[in-house]
Amino acid sequence: MWNSKDIYFVSDSTGILATNLGHAMIRQFPEVSFHEERFPFILSREEAEKTLAYILQHSGGRRPIIFSTIMDREIRRIFDHPEVELFDVFEAFLKRLEDSLETKALRVPGFSRQIDNITMAKRVEAIHFSLEHDDGVRSNEADEAEAILLGVSRTGKTPVCVYLATQMGLKAANFPLTAEYLREYKLPEPLRRNARRSVGLTTTPELLHNVREKRYPNSSYAKLATCRKEIKQAEQIFHTYNIPVISTAGRSIEEIATQVTQELGISRKPSDK
Repeated sequence: MWNSKDIYFVSDSTGILATNLGHAMIRQFPEVSFHEERFPFILSREEAEKTLAYILQHSGGRRPIIFSTIMDREIRRIFDHPEVELFDVFEAFLKRLEDSLETKALRVPGFSRQIDNITMAKRVEAIHFSLEHDDGVRSNEADEAEAILLGVSRTGKTPVCVYLATQMGLKAANFPLTAEYLREYKLPEPLRRNARRSVGLTTTPELLHNVREKRYPNSSYAKLATCRKEIKQAEQIFHTYNIPVISTAGRSIEEIATQVTQELGISRKPSDK
C-alpha cells in the first residue's frame, strides 16, 4: 500500500471539476497522504508537455496520479504516459454519452463557463445582495431574499451565503440569533413573514465552543455551557416557526449549500468546469 501519493489536477479550464472529482475519490482513502497541485488552462501541446515534465521531475518515479478534464484529444494524449496513472474524466464518460444520445458533443473547453450577460448580471446582483444583507443588516428587506440562513454566532452562515451567491447565483441573506431573540424565542417580523424561505444552521456545542474559543479565548461567549444553551434556544425557535434545520458539523460549505437548496426546493445551478 502507498503511504503517500502525488495528485495533479490538469484542465483546459479552471480545473474545478477535476479537483472536486479527485477530492471526492481520494477522500475514500484516509490512510494515504496526498500531495496535490492544480494546473488549469492548459490549452496547447507546449503547455501540456511542460506540465508533464514538471510532474515527472517532482514525482521521482512514484507513478503520480493525474485527474484530467482536458477536451482536446491531442493535448490529453500527452498525459497518457507510462510513468503516470491518468484518470481521464471526459474520455471515460463523454464518448459513452455521445453513443447514448446518438449525437456528437461540442468538446469545447470550458463551455460550462460561457454564460450570457443576463446570467452574469444576475450572479453579480446576487453577490452584492448577499454582501449587503450579511449578519442581519437590512433584515427589513428579507422579502427580496431567495434564501435566508439563521443561526447563532459562528455556525457558518456567512460563508454559506457567499457560496450560494457566487456559485449558485442565489440572493442569500443571513441573520444572527442574538441574546435578544434567543431569550424571547422569537424572530423579527420580516423573518417570520419569510420563514418558508429560511433554513436554520446548527452545530454541536463542542465544535461551537472550539470555534469561539479561538476567536475570544476564556470568554463567557465561548464557554461550552453558553454554546449548549444558545444552540438549544435556537433549535427551539426553528421548531416554533417550522424552519428546517441543517447541522454544519463536519460538512463542507458546498455540502451545506446544496442541502439548503434542497430544503428550500431550489434547483442548484451548474458549477464551472
